[in-house]
Amino acid sequence: MATIIMTDEKFATLDQKIDALIELCATMKRENQQLRANEHNWHSERQQLLENNKLAKSRLEAVLHRLKSMEQSQSS
Repeated sequence: MATIIMTDEKFATLDQKIDALIELCATMKRENQQLRANEHNWHSERQQLLENNKLAKSRLEAVLHRLKSMEQSQSS
């Protein structure tokens, strides 16, 4: 049976590595939350841009329709 003796130095090194992993996990969690927030903002912005594009297209079609109507009424 092998006996593992944990010296104070080894224990301190292990403790430091565990602390570093905990900090890394916390950092990654914060970054992940920020990325998710950014993704949500980009989706919202994209949706707004699509709506603005649809509105602009509708207005342009209305202008073109009015121009065609004016052209037809002038040629009659």
